Amino acid sequence: MTALAQTQPGAVKAPGAEPVLSVEGLTISVRTESGLHPLVSDMSFALERGRTLAIAGESGSGKSITSLAIMGLLPPPAVRVTGGSIRLGQTDLTALPEEALQRIRGNRIAMIFQEPMTSLNPVMTIGRQLTEAIEAHEALGRDAARALALQALRAVRISEPERRLGQYPHELSGGMRQRIMIAMALALRPDVLIADEPTTALDVTVQREVLELLRDLQRDLGTAIILITHDMGVVAELADDVIVMQSGRMVEQGTVEQVFTAPREPYTRALLAAVPRMRPAAPAPVAQAAARGQVVARLSDVEVTFDVRGGLFGRVTHRVHAVAGVSLDIREGETVALVGESGCGKSTIARAMAGLVPFRGSIEIGGKRLGGTAADLRAARREAQLVFQDPMAALDPRMRVGDLVAEPLVIHGIGTAESRRARVVDLFERVGLSRRHVERYPHEFSGGQRQRICIARALALEPRLIIADESVSALDVSVQARVLDLLRALKEEFRVSYLFISHDMAVVDNIADRVAVMYLGQVVELGTRAQVFGSPAHPYTRRLIEAVPVPDPRHQRQPSARLDTEIPSPVRRLGDPPPRLRLRDLGNGHVVAEDTALHPTA
Repeated sequence: MTALAQTQPGAVKAPGAEPVLSVEGLTISVRTESGLHPLVSDMSFALERGRTLAIAGESGSGKSITSLAIMGLLPPPAVRVTGGSIRLGQTDLTALPEEALQRIRGNRIAMIFQEPMTSLNPVMTIGRQLTEAIEAHEALGRDAARALALQALRAVRISEPERRLGQYPHELSGGMRQRIMIAMALALRPDVLIADEPTTALDVTVQREVLELLRDLQRDLGTAIILITHDMGVVAELADDVIVMQSGRMVEQGTVEQVFTAPREPYTRALLAAVPRMRPAAPAPVAQAAARGQVVARLSDVEVTFDVRGGLFGRVTHRVHAVAGVSLDIREGETVALVGESGCGKSTIARAMAGLVPFRGSIEIGGKRLGGTAADLRAARREAQLVFQDPMAALDPRMRVGDLVAEPLVIHGIGTAESRRARVVDLFERVGLSRRHVERYPHEFSGGQRQRICIARALALEPRLIIADESVSALDVSVQARVLDLLRALKEEFRVSYLFISHDMAVVDNIADRVAVMYLGQVVELGTRAQVFGSPAHPYTRRLIEAVPVPDPRHQRQPSARLDTEIPSPVRRLGDPPPRLRLRDLGNGHVVAEDTALHPTA
């Protein structure tokens, strides 16, 4: 029996176990000046114990608001359930008072949110937060609650669980914080676990660890899972059944095999077609032509460190080695991708190239060396422009977008007001917007449109290099695909080069000419896309590639060793710099680090 109640006319529910959670005709509305406006309309499904239901769709489709309704966390009085029912067993949750819902939340229905740092109290230890959640639902003493918290941490396979109880959230990595949230959610063995984008903010290797952890815990505990996500690769990895939502309505539902192999609706087909996929691995050609064209940017033995002070007198005791000796060339019309997990130094290199952080070594952009005169720095900044991950944070909400795009021209004293206006209109049309958008404000645009505005602003000065720092990771897959197509078209039109920074290997595989894999501030492998993805030579590169979710439920993932420790810290004692990796040339520009002892998978 499927975990999904078929809502098509004439559908008959197969005999089987009673659903642990059933939703029938759910309608959620928001109060507006013109009356109630539906956010989710007529949603129905049933979920059985031990099954995983994925609710997939793009931003604004109604996925998260549905999960909040199940938890009884809709913000009153503006948003409320205006139709249908939500039953946990035989209990209608929509009819319960708040006091009764509090007894159910965390006990019988638990939730994991996308960003664990905002869900954990920064001034309380992990142990206190875990025991507090347990004591809220169980009449246990402090010692018994602590023992249960420790058992939950061991269940999620976190390293040194006893030590973690005494730590604060800021002392843990993102992956460890997400494991803490999973431990907190599962400590009381709930009937239903709602995971709202639980891996979106995580690196690909940590994402795989979390997905395998959820699968194992579900097998051991029999918990029913509702997975809220826009990542169809994650859906294929974890789900048994799928609901596809668009604009608050279910457009398709079925088993994961049915939806992926024979999607009925055009929206579902478009959603699946937009998912970036790793191309089939093939050995790189024996004779690979070297990159042609003039060098646009050159990094030579670049180091970036940050001092850590401590002790009574605030002396420097440790040093963060964010970038530990990186050398790299980027040529005209070339896309070079920097890949690696959080903390490896990718974004620090971007900031160093933009002149935003001090560095040692040499960085040249457009023949101008950073770190020289103020005029050289200004000229280099004109040659290299940044596109950030979050377009809303990169745009001043008080300024019209036309003025934002024209601002670099004003700063550099280029053109007259009329010529700048014409340039802005031209740039808007080049990135797929129109002149009517010029007078609007950032909040009037979608996420994808805002990122296009950021790209238009980056192109205003006709730079030779655009540094795209996780520029598509926050976008829905269909919007992501359109932005990537735009970047490719602009590269051909303007002969601009890209430094494309990402942790998404599938996206990199579809856009990069050359790939540099970073680990703990150093490059461990560098080569063409075909070399790095077709013949990965370093164990860390292989681990990154193997961890990429495959949007095909029939794909059989090969088992791999799980790490029982976190990635080592780049913080080292003063006077103890990290050992430099020696790069060995495999031929045709493909180089790999010889010393793999620094990486735990070697």
